[in-house]
Amino acid sequence: QVQLVESGGGLVQAGGSLRLSCVASGRTLSNDAMGWFRQAPGKEREFVAAINWSGGKTYYADSVKGRFTISRDNAKNTVYLQMNTLKPEDTAAYYCASQNNFEYSERYGMNYWGKGTLVTVSS
Repeated sequence: QVQLVESGGGLVQAGGSLRLSCVASGRTLSNDAMGWFRQAPGKEREFVAAINWSGGKTYYADSVKGRFTISRDNAKNTVYLQMNTLKPEDTAAYYCASQNNFEYSERYGMNYWGKGTLVTVSS
């Protein structure tokens, strides 16, 4: 059974930083593209960032570009999201997900999802 478990969320003041982690079990992620998504209260889930299997290609939503960095450590079966200069509008539940492709494509859905970690940014 594949499980993705996110951690690292919490309460932070605007301008602060957090680092989210996503660890997989039951599946080796080294052949998968990975992504981070978020869902704010009352809003639809949205794309945040994605990374290809090797870490050589990354993709970001315009709203987080220059502030967030996605990375991965395949030896640890882990994906990270470094979030800097956080804003109140970044408040959301953050989910990691895997895609059964080497290269990320928004045309395809994500195959496995974690249960999320909550990030709250106070003003």
